[in-house]
Amino acid sequence: MSGPLTCSVSDLSAMLGPNTTAAAEYICGQLGTVNNKFTDAAYAVDNTYLLFSAYLVFSMQIGFAMLCAGSVRAKNTMNIMLTNVLDAAAGGLFYYLFGYAFAFGGSSEGFIGRHNFALRDFPTLTSDYSFFLYQWSFAIAAAGITSGSIAERTQFVAYLIYSSFLTGFVYPVVSHWFWSPFGWASPFRSAQDRLFNTGAIDFAGSGVVHMVGGIAGLWGALIEGPRRGRFEKSGRAIALRGHSASLVVLGTFLLWFGWYGFNPGSFTKILVPYETGSSYGQWSGIGRTAITTTLAGSTAALTTLFGKRLLSGHWNVTDVCNGLLGGFAAITGGCSVVEPWAAIVCGFVAALVLIGCNKLAEIAQYDDPLEAAQLHGGCGAWGLIFVGLFAKEKYLNEVYGATPGRPYGLLMGGGGKLLGAQLVQILVVAGWVSATMGTLFFLLKRLGLLRISEKDEMAGMDMTRHGGFAYMYYDNDDESHRAIQLQRVDP
Repeated sequence: MSGPLTCSVSDLSAMLGPNTTAAAEYICGQLGTVNNKFTDAAYAVDNTYLLFSAYLVFSMQIGFAMLCAGSVRAKNTMNIMLTNVLDAAAGGLFYYLFGYAFAFGGSSEGFIGRHNFALRDFPTLTSDYSFFLYQWSFAIAAAGITSGSIAERTQFVAYLIYSSFLTGFVYPVVSHWFWSPFGWASPFRSAQDRLFNTGAIDFAGSGVVHMVGGIAGLWGALIEGPRRGRFEKSGRAIALRGHSASLVVLGTFLLWFGWYGFNPGSFTKILVPYETGSSYGQWSGIGRTAITTTLAGSTAALTTLFGKRLLSGHWNVTDVCNGLLGGFAAITGGCSVVEPWAAIVCGFVAALVLIGCNKLAEIAQYDDPLEAAQLHGGCGAWGLIFVGLFAKEKYLNEVYGATPGRPYGLLMGGGGKLLGAQLVQILVVAGWVSATMGTLFFLLKRLGLLRISEKDEMAGMDMTRHGGFAYMYYDNDDESHRAIQLQRVDP
């Protein structure tokens, strides 16, 4: 909204004439009441918008669950579904106790927050409960990314430990650096204190969410090693395909739907005019952000479709779904500060990055059942570079506050400072997640808590760890069902 309504009794009395002080006081009082009603309505609209966005982002957990279930073999369906539920549940508790405070509590030298543990002294003047819910939905999204990388071979206790640690500490520290107004690389700091006079621009989390989840998954999968049967002794890759393309497509569409809360919702407010008395305001930026998100994902999907057709000779729906999600992961960082045409460039390159990362993974005998590290880590890193190249000065000033001389995209004529800040973000996120999550997965392995036994892996975790199959369906390479077939008994 524009500035509040104001009324001065002395000024109004002078205009009304002598002996009108009481009338002026009455009129000013009524105007004050009206102004308060408008202010209350603005808060209600903004909080409702943020709550609705939080619900959309949380609905992405359904998408993650369906995508993961369809991407693994049937004998591990119940296991991967349970881990998705626990990502949300454990993440909710640990983000409440520690994560939110580390992320958005008052800062300690820009590194980590130190207030509002367990939402103590909350809400504040700048944050309400809707903001907490929205940020929690982001935290559990990062944990969900990691679970896909280590699927089909990880002990259940390891999921609980890593998910709690990621949502309660690792992810919140990164979000503090780049999203809190106190973070050392935040674009919300005062101009003279910003990294390279700009701060790193990661609007909805190409680095904060996707790189964190992807790199955590990378270390988990590297330390565990590939699934048994994924690579022959000669090094040739064997496809261990997921059991349901239908679930993959359903999960992809649910994630697409939720991304309209993920990216446009990151404005956190809708009732903010950019020009007083104009139809142009933050609602316009929100609409533009939804369009850039759509265009990047769509372009990446089509590029992947034809790219994989040239490489493999097939029209593969799973590859297209992953390409679509790679485009979304890439545009997330700059969705609010680029033109729609630039989003097409973003999606096109994101598809090439994903195809290239998958080829490197195969050469290195790296096994990630959902391509999560390649998709979220690789495409997320490209998304940060993309911002440094294509961010538009006008949109940066609208979204992050007008600052004279603010650096913007290199290819848009804004110099290289913003690109430098983006490269710093890539390096520090990769370093921080590697140091924390890499160490955690290494310790879990040394303690014998990371990987299941070969016997359990071959039989499938649904039967050996969870009491039975998710449904009566068997993989071609799975003979474990024979052990539970009923035998005919003659009368």
